[in-house]
Order: sequence, then C-alpha cells, then structure tokens
Amino acid sequence: MTPLLSVRGLEKRFGGVVATDHVDLDVARGEIHALIGPNGAGKTTLVAQLGGQLASDRGRIEFDGDDVTQLPAHVRARRGLARSFQITRLFRSASVLDNVALAVLAVSPSAINGWKSLRRNGGVQARARQALDEVELGAKAATPIDRLSHGERRALEVAMTLASRPKLMLLDEPMAGMGAEESARIERLVASLRASTTVLLIEHDVDAVFRLADRVSVLVSGRVIATGTPAAVRSDAAVRAAYLGDEAT
Repeated sequence: MTPLLSVRGLEKRFGGVVATDHVDLDVARGEIHALIGPNGAGKTTLVAQLGGQLASDRGRIEFDGDDVTQLPAHVRARRGLARSFQITRLFRSASVLDNVALAVLAVSPSAINGWKSLRRNGGVQARARQALDEVELGAKAATPIDRLSHGERRALEVAMTLASRPKLMLLDEPMAGMGAEESARIERLVASLRASTTVLLIEHDVDAVFRLADRVSVLVSGRVIATGTPAAVRSDAAVRAAYLGDEAT
C-alpha cells in the first residue's frame, strides 16, 4: 500500500550544522508512527520541514500521492497535513470554543469573514464542538483560555488540529511538561486518534511511545538509524547504543 507520507533524501543545514541528513521516512495510513531520538537529533527540524514551516535544502516530501515539498504550510494544512501548534496559537481573549472555531476557519478558504463567519456559521461551530468532544473538553467550551490547566491546553491544541479534519497529524511532544495524571490523559487522547486519522508523534517519553506506536523511527544526528515495531526497535543494538541504553533492558 502506498504510504500516506513518503520522505526521501530530506536535508536541512544551518551553516556547518547538519540538522537533518538524507532522511527517508514512510508513514502508513491509519498508524501511529513515533519519531524518537536524543536532544539535538533533528526531530523538531524534521517536523518543521514536513509541516512547511521550514524549507528543505534537498529531498522530496510526498503526501497523499502528491509532491508537497515546495508548498507553504497553510496549503499543506488545507490538504490535510496538519501540525499541532501550526494553526493553534491560543487567543487568550477568546473562549475555548472560539479558539477551535478559528482553527476551522484557518483551513476553510471559503470562510473569509473572520469573526462574522465564526459567530454565524453553524457548520464551523458544529465542527468545533465535535473536536472538543473528541478530546473531552466539550464541557469547557465557554471557558476562557486562562482557566485551563497545562494538560487541558495541550488537549485544546489537539482539538484545534483535529477540527481541520487532517489526514495526518504531526504531534510535537504533546506530553512535555506534564505530571503523571495529565500525561496519562494525553496518552489516552493520542491513542484514540488512531480511529480517525494518521499520527506522526514526536515524544521524549519512551515508555509512552512504545505503548502507543504501531511503528517507531529513531533519529540520531539527523539520520534515521532504525524503523520498525516497538519491540524490534527496543531490541535493535544500534538504537540501544545510540539512544536507549539501559532503558531497553
């Protein structure tokens, strides 16, 4: 089956620093594919290249059968390649529901009247409420952003990405900075996404990754050194030497 996302020979340099080095990566439809690696491995750079926030120096990105390498971020988002935090800057003066509705408008070329469309467009409001229900924030639709916990804000960011009805979600460290209870909640949320979309997950919590992912790719010094099932990656000698160490035992 043709991958939903296919990356070949992707490179990005910052002066003499090679951030991503001839990256090859395939993400299959319907899977949770995790990307792990040590700090400075190039994960955030790679996600920015995929999302369109950062231009690549070399290589090709194919999404849903089309070459999107040169397309800007907003066009990729409208085609269904959505990055969390890409269209999810929170508007503190707006309610939880209005933030999600704005995310819907951001990927709706026909909705160009801003707040007027936001308030009067029943379809936009319905999509926003559905996304909030999917992340268990429906009861907080009218809540100001400042009253949300850190974990709830992360869930809101996922809802805002979901509201665009993506084919592929790029989730960049959704559990960062959380305690055990909030991390468990976000882990359940990410697991539930498998039913509606494909996910490329970047996450430092290796235990959560191995519980969630169908496949895992390991990025070290800008290169993918292994891809496989969680069990295969955990037992890979090169991965253990470069990254997992004693965590793999």
